[in-house]
Amino acid sequence: MRKLLLYILKPFSFLPALLMMYVIYSFSAQTADVSGSLSYAVSYKIVEIGNDVLETGFTDEQIGRYAHRIEHPVRKLAHMTEYFLLAVAVSFPFYVYGVRGFALMLVAGLICVGFAAGDEYHQSFVAGRGPSKKDVMIDSIGAFFGIVCVRIICWTAMTPFRVAKRIEERAQRKARAKELARERARERARERETFPRERTRERERTTRERERARERETFPRERTRERERTALSREQGTRRAR
Repeated sequence: MRKLLLYILKPFSFLPALLMMYVIYSFSAQTADVSGSLSYAVSYKIVEIGNDVLETGFTDEQIGRYAHRIEHPVRKLAHMTEYFLLAVAVSFPFYVYGVRGFALMLVAGLICVGFAAGDEYHQSFVAGRGPSKKDVMIDSIGAFFGIVCVRIICWTAMTPFRVAKRIEERAQRKARAKELARERARERARERETFPRERTRERERTTRERERARERETFPRERTRERERTALSREQGTRRAR
């Protein structure tokens, strides 16, 4: 029942990846003006929070000027963050299905990079926006770090289970070695018990073979003597009859 439940629920692990793809597609479907306004608002908020934390005393005009300066890096960082999260959402289900190591990086990387290229092509149909190879490269970098992060986290999380499995395997090997040693000891004990019997049987066989060999050697002599005795008795009978 448990295996059946896990078999049914495993495909649902891809839902976060599908949700993240929908979010990325929604942002890409925004026009240039809407996307620019959103990037500026995020940049302005970042500068404003920095101004409050560091207590620099910037005016609204200065905050707006700095927001314009960091707007482009913020957009590219947002691209990288989106695909970082997408790579995490894609890699984790494959890890659950047993895809590990280079195969995980290859499969998840191809999915993320392919989606990034398709998303940039999709932007060519949006007003004021267009495809960019540079954005695909930035997206790919974010996806790469996401896959590496999943590998590190999963490897670290699975370390106690690997250690426990190794300890169990060692215990099983020791138990098998002990059982093998016991079996060998039993075989040696049986050999010690059966050796006198085998030796006695071997002696009996040797004695019988020697007796048979003697019989084969003495049989022609006995037969010759029997013939001689029969011939002698016949001669004696003939003489008496005369």
